[in-house]
Amino acid sequence: FFIGLGLLACSEPKNEQKSFAPVAFHNTDECHVCGMIISDFPGPKGQAVDAAGVKKFCSAAEMLGWWLQPENRIGNAKLYVHDMGRSQWATPDDNYLIDATQAFYVIGLANSGLKGAMGAVLAAFADEQAATQFAASHDAQVLRFDEIDQTVLQRFSTMQSAGMHEHDAH
Repeated sequence: FFIGLGLLACSEPKNEQKSFAPVAFHNTDECHVCGMIISDFPGPKGQAVDAAGVKKFCSAAEMLGWWLQPENRIGNAKLYVHDMGRSQWATPDDNYLIDATQAFYVIGLANSGLKGAMGAVLAAFADEQAATQFAASHDAQVLRFDEIDQTVLQRFSTMQSAGMHEHDAH
């Protein structure tokens, strides 16, 4: 009887500690919100990692818009964005995914010529000075994570869609 209990206990799945670290983006990844192929867009991407897995987004703004929905804030997701202080705009480097809640966001890039995914185009930075310099060179502004809400995203999305954003899937 005790041997049977011992074997049963050994066969139960272990309560594994799931990693909440960021993961690489792949050419076939689809945006959790819009379903488009993430690699078709330039600019910083975002991802939310929780016990259920990884949700990937075609832009930092798309991830923030998703996160700001009340039903998405009930979990313990870790949020990540590309650090554009150490990445190229056209192909952000997955080695530089940073904690989105600690990032500095440059928003108001409608006249910069920088393209991104649908909605507001914003750039995330780990370093405040790098964000400030980038914002100054693009006539934009710097916001912290907790300063961004749906109203901010909507206002800058409207400015962006006034002719500056187009999706070219070549």
